[in-house]
Amino acid sequence: MESSLRALRRLFTLTTVGLFMTTSAHGAPGDIPAPTDVSAVPADAKITASGLAYRIVRTGDGVNRPNAYDEVKCHYTGWTTDGKMFDSSVKRGTPTSFPLDRVIAGWTEGLQLMTKGGKARFWIPEKLAYQGRPGAPAGMLVFDVELIDIKGGTKPPPAPSDVAAPGADAKKTNSGIGYKILEKGDGKTFAKSADRVEVHYTGWTTDGKMFDSSVVRGQTATFGLNQVIAGWTEGMQLVSKGGKIRLWIPENLAYEGKPNRPAGMLVFDVQLIDVERAPEQPKVPADVAAAPADATRTASGLAYKVLERGGGQTHPKASNRVTVHYTGWTTDGKMFDSSVMRGQPATFGLGQVIAGWTEGVQLMKVGDKFRFWIPQDLAYKGQAGPPAGTLVFDVHLLGIQ
Repeated sequence: MESSLRALRRLFTLTTVGLFMTTSAHGAPGDIPAPTDVSAVPADAKITASGLAYRIVRTGDGVNRPNAYDEVKCHYTGWTTDGKMFDSSVKRGTPTSFPLDRVIAGWTEGLQLMTKGGKARFWIPEKLAYQGRPGAPAGMLVFDVELIDIKGGTKPPPAPSDVAAPGADAKKTNSGIGYKILEKGDGKTFAKSADRVEVHYTGWTTDGKMFDSSVVRGQTATFGLNQVIAGWTEGMQLVSKGGKIRLWIPENLAYEGKPNRPAGMLVFDVQLIDVERAPEQPKVPADVAAAPADATRTASGLAYKVLERGGGQTHPKASNRVTVHYTGWTTDGKMFDSSVMRGQPATFGLGQVIAGWTEGVQLMKVGDKFRFWIPQDLAYKGQAGPPAGTLVFDVHLLGIQ
């Protein structure tokens, strides 16, 4: 079906690129006039080693200065060097709050030069702003920023001393993952790839730069172990509940060079807090390879067999939404999707899924369980990515809306 869950190949991270704002129309009524020095860095501005230029417009309290991991509350206005305003919390009338390490690099650096109550003007070169990304303001950007308040964040865990490469005390799997048990767990509760896990983790690149941390966010992460990068799926099966592990994950088992993702080998410290066992995997039907002689065939080529009658009175229409439990296999017996395994039924518009589902589920009544053999021309039609060939589904119709 079109809404079939495919394994996610990512870790759940907060992206540290991009500012928090949305681009507004240029020259709209009520725009804040650009500063007279918007076009270039003036002679009286200070310039940091990174190339950020700034001028303190109003001194703050001189004491309270934010760290990169703090949350700040600001009023700001931003212009391109031709004087066009592209965003302004001042114009919206509402200050903006955000973690300082979750915005463009020029902001992360610049606001740490201010103290609470102060106001500064920044000239941020493109390399510290949006780096030429499509849709974002281009070139050097100019901001007037007022630092209204600072909310202390959690100090990031320091990078491990062996972050650059696994040490002699680390072990290595056949796939190339380096690992070291930092704290022993209960020694008996190990996660399997289909299980859900609750973890606390921090991730670094091999130069020691932290790119994500549930510890800093102050909230554990829970996810299916087969829904993250391959290095996590394998590595987290090596530590038992309550334990802590350090993983060195090579790029081919991490983000594989995808744009806007951490590159190269990644290093994670992970504490396995809990393991939630996946439901038992549905058995592969004995007749998965082909529709048997006792299956009914429709004019379209769809084949089906009634597994169980549920006593319902109404058939759904293509315009209805339905709630189902289902499992899908390719004809070689490989399961590719299952709401049963996720432990949650699926609800969708019956006219919004593959044709074989739209036709087949209309043959059912609430409570019925059917098996469908859906030929490729009624399934994904050879599209790249989805399962190919004839697909086999066991479907339990739970409700009609």
